[in-house]
Amino acid sequence: GTKYNNKIAGTTMKWWLLTLPWTMTFGFVAPPPGVVVVQKKKKMDTTTARHAMADLLRDVKVDIPWLVEGEAPKSNKENVPAHIASVLEKLPRPRVPESAERIERIRRTAAEAAAVAELETKKSAGDEWWRSRDRRTPELRVLVAGGGLAGLCAAAACEAKGMKVAVFEQATKYAPYGGPIQIQSNALRAIEKINRKVFEELLEKGTPTADRVSGLKIGYKRGNKLAGFYDRGDWLVRFDTIGPALEAGLPPTVVVDRPVIQQIFVTHGLQSKNTVQIASRVASYVERDDCVEATLADGTVVYGDVLVGADGIWSTVRHQLDNLDETASGAAITGAAGGALDDKEAATLNREAVKLARQAHRRYSGFTCYAGLCEHKASNIEDVSYQILLGSSKYFVSTDAGGDRQQWFALIREDPGGVDQEPSSANDFEPKKRRLAEEFAFDSRGDADGNVWDPFAMELIDATPEAQVKRRDLYDGHPLARNPRRWLTPWNSDRVALAGDAAHPMMPNLGQGGCQSTEDAFRLAEELAECTHDPADNAKIADALARYSRRRLLRTATVQGLAQLGSDLLVDFDLMMTIPILGPAFLLATQLSMPWILRFLYLPKP
Repeated sequence: GTKYNNKIAGTTMKWWLLTLPWTMTFGFVAPPPGVVVVQKKKKMDTTTARHAMADLLRDVKVDIPWLVEGEAPKSNKENVPAHIASVLEKLPRPRVPESAERIERIRRTAAEAAAVAELETKKSAGDEWWRSRDRRTPELRVLVAGGGLAGLCAAAACEAKGMKVAVFEQATKYAPYGGPIQIQSNALRAIEKINRKVFEELLEKGTPTADRVSGLKIGYKRGNKLAGFYDRGDWLVRFDTIGPALEAGLPPTVVVDRPVIQQIFVTHGLQSKNTVQIASRVASYVERDDCVEATLADGTVVYGDVLVGADGIWSTVRHQLDNLDETASGAAITGAAGGALDDKEAATLNREAVKLARQAHRRYSGFTCYAGLCEHKASNIEDVSYQILLGSSKYFVSTDAGGDRQQWFALIREDPGGVDQEPSSANDFEPKKRRLAEEFAFDSRGDADGNVWDPFAMELIDATPEAQVKRRDLYDGHPLARNPRRWLTPWNSDRVALAGDAAHPMMPNLGQGGCQSTEDAFRLAEELAECTHDPADNAKIADALARYSRRRLLRTATVQGLAQLGSDLLVDFDLMMTIPILGPAFLLATQLSMPWILRFLYLPKP
């Protein structure tokens, strides 16, 4: 009955709060007492445990005719409430609509940067100091595996401290998956500390997104007299990101195209383009007394004092560092800088990732993600920079990408390894968009559950060419190594350390994956700053890497936990809107917690 279900729901929420520290540390939600999920011939995984908690909340829903009769208040539709307007008024540069000239410049810059990235298909020549153990120079020598944001930022940070750096990137060109990147205030501060010129270029090339409202909306009509009424597209939670940033003295968040970021780092962050070696993958390494010796996929042997594994979620360096199963390396399916290049590679990646995840101790999030970037001026662009439309087992995320473009993500809960049909001119020439049109249907028939969605999702999907819609399953990971003996140094050994997604892959809900990698880079360079190429510094290098690992662990573990919880709870917001007392309380708690979460993210010092 309802009373019994409410009691269980209350117990579940209390258990979630009690186990929050566990979640932040180990990266998954423990099931509440008394919750038993039975599976035949299969061990219950953590995803099943989390879904069991969501199923309890679904049982609480009450459908009584007189409860659902009513109108949603007009305030739910107001984009900029008074409390946010008062904060936005403090902006040093208030929002100005993008001019035709600026729109053209942003799009042209992105296209030119992408073209340059595709042309850089040959290995760089120049000073190849990494081919020998030469000790005639005192500078610390750092090898970086991976040329994505984490790798380039780590390279720039180490070079800024006077170290010699070489980046080995397996890809021959940068993939477009994921589109522009939100460089949040904390990441901008870290980059400013690393290289002032890079920081200035990012602000110049980027589009501010902190000058408008962000928040959560309900995708379709929901609610009742006891929990409140909400029409489709009504706001549930609204917040600003500029307030916490100004409090901490940080610059406002900007969005910049991925190839533009890479070009800025290569041009202004590195001493030479020769720093990056294209089509060069670190396949293995050996730690010697006087160096780390890495072997590339083509058999080339390179030498350095330190190896930084910034080679992504399926990191080959992490595979060896954590002594994982031989099949746990994702070298065949991951290329730095953005993932699959086309639909065929994306399908291969999804299938291979299912096999790799268990051996690599990676967690399938429960979601597959469709992503797109469209040249389209959103209907609410002047008031809203970031919004999420919430629904049952799926949600739709959109954000301003600059240049009158919108970047969007459709996350749908389903089993991993799924692929879409190939386009067919005879039958179905837009299979991905057709599926999304069914998932976010806004006509009277609605989706498979009969929910009629707000048309904003399809406004962006329809504006995106089928070829520009990319798909991949989302994985994240546990913050700590599975071996308890390495809990004090989870990301490092004597000469090897991890950074970015190789160390702490996380869900995209907080937009902090790349941002945390910039903080990794700053901290890593700070700790290594006093080390040299002298053999007498061997112990000092090991101590520096251990300090880096320990100092970064708690913060990144907390961000990982918050991102995981946020993703899991977003698909249950529609249920909360029907639960008396608990639903409104949950909304209020979310609204009140957002400024504090942002204050935690936007620390004054990286």
